[in-house]
Amino acid sequence: MSIYVGNLSYEVAQDDLEQVFAEYGTVKRAQLPLDRETGRPRGFGFVEMESEDEETAAIDALNGVEWMGRSMKVNKARPKEDKRSFNKGNNRSY
Repeated sequence: MSIYVGNLSYEVAQDDLEQVFAEYGTVKRAQLPLDRETGRPRGFGFVEMESEDEETAAIDALNGVEWMGRSMKVNKARPKEDKRSFNKGNNRSY
């Protein structure tokens, strides 16, 4: 399971994200997706912690907290949806 971290400043670096979450346990991985065209951060990221208890502690402590001028949105990440599944069961051609 991983944590979704939204509404991040575009100035946040991966190391910054790791440091903030490290206060609540061991960070296994932190990721800041980049925009394909510009190569700049997209304003959100994902963090994986060592245990579910650490994830819960980080979510409870950091959700809604202001960091670098923005109020972070922190919650459990949802599984990535398959973009092809929207047309499942519909055999029409467009």
